[in-house]
Amino acid sequence: MIRHTMPEIAKGVCYGQSDIDVAASFDDELALLRAKLPLAPDVVIYSSPSRRCLQLASAIAGNRPVQQDARLMELHFGEWELRHWDDIPRAELDNWANAYVEHAPPGGESFRAMHGRVAAFLHALTETACEAPVVIVTHAGVIRAMLAEALQLPLTDAFRFHLDFGSVTQLLLRQALEIGYVNR
Repeated sequence: MIRHTMPEIAKGVCYGQSDIDVAASFDDELALLRAKLPLAPDVVIYSSPSRRCLQLASAIAGNRPVQQDARLMELHFGEWELRHWDDIPRAELDNWANAYVEHAPPGGESFRAMHGRVAAFLHALTETACEAPVVIVTHAGVIRAMLAEALQLPLTDAFRFHLDFGSVTQLLLRQALEIGYVNR
């Protein structure tokens, strides 16, 4: 699983499912990522349909196909999308932050709802007979939800994982979901 590279957006702005482009540092970040990720010829590549993920997935893929899947999109922050965090009413933000697993931002989705779609993707992936390695280009929230599912962690523990832009997190999946975890 690869978290997309740095997006082209001001710091402090909420941007879950907003379609943000990659930052000017993309080429440098891509070079660093390629050094961490030698790809097997038979690799299967999935991506969130978000531009910041698709651009990275396409650059990694070369002439390989990239399969887009909407279940790999980041948490939907609803009315908070593209607003500065400081401009969101403090009571709304506190209410959500105190119970983000179950509560959704206005017009958005809860972490549990996002986890449901991500878990469905992960289970569908493990049910296929594909022996090829899989690369998934997605978002930090999605990777955390996958790790929580694979490692059978409470959703409240998913944010213990630190995921930098362009980081690679590896899961070895078999019939049972969790086998191993490495973050590079």
